[in-house]
Amino acid sequence: MAHVMEKFSLDGQTALVTGGAGLLGKQFTRTLGEAGAKVVVADINFDGAFDHSMKLREAGIPAIAVRVDVTNPGSVQAMVDHTIAEFGSLDILVTSAALDPKFDPDHLQEQSANAFETYPLAAWQEGMSVNLTGSFLASQAAAAHMVQQGHGVIIFISSVYGMVGPDQSIYPVVDGKQQFKPVTYAVSKAGIIGLTHHLAAYYAGTDIRINAISPGGVYDNHNEEFTQKYGQKVMMGRMAAVDEINGALLYLASDASTFVTGTNMVVDGGYTAW
Repeated sequence: MAHVMEKFSLDGQTALVTGGAGLLGKQFTRTLGEAGAKVVVADINFDGAFDHSMKLREAGIPAIAVRVDVTNPGSVQAMVDHTIAEFGSLDILVTSAALDPKFDPDHLQEQSANAFETYPLAAWQEGMSVNLTGSFLASQAAAAHMVQQGHGVIIFISSVYGMVGPDQSIYPVVDGKQQFKPVTYAVSKAGIIGLTHHLAAYYAGTDIRINAISPGGVYDNHNEEFTQKYGQKVMMGRMAAVDEINGALLYLASDASTFVTGTNMVVDGGYTAW
């Protein structure tokens, strides 16, 4: 029987993270790399992905950057093919790419209020395409290879808003108009949990494990009013620090969780447990 700490090692494995240049994506790629994996930083923002991959390499982590549009099947397949050509396998997929409109001055005008009654069909389609269809396409392409190699791990990133409705009262009022968390975010993240359950059941009896992580709010220079209002809804009284999802990710990616599939791991400071 292996020492418990050995179960967390990812030595010899290859991990692919979509949205790898994002806030959590950067954390995830570094965590997987520090555990021994070779890392692919995949993002539509290639410059950001490349810069981050170079920082990982400077830290001694084998890493490459790949540009991917997760809504495009050809782009997604090319990402998987490039990963396998470069590193010889694809053992871990993390789907972290998502659209998550921010409530800050740079986004408020383009975002409008996100009122449901006037929410544009184009915005709905874009959000669902990136957040849900992107995870479907990435997992489909990765799973085809995992079936051939006989093993694999897929980790979807959902959200507490895939489990419970957003409390819209904590979002800002701008020029007398209440801003709303958009419907696409909650619905697409709920869909991620459904996709997790479906694929875990589909690959039952194989060595392919499918799980999700549902983080609560992660602090990213939010304004003080929102931060305080959000913290009041959390048992621990605050938003998550950017590195506080990493432990759950490594657990699900590694052999420490070989008897775990089809689960949604909630990392929310108690937000959904009241």
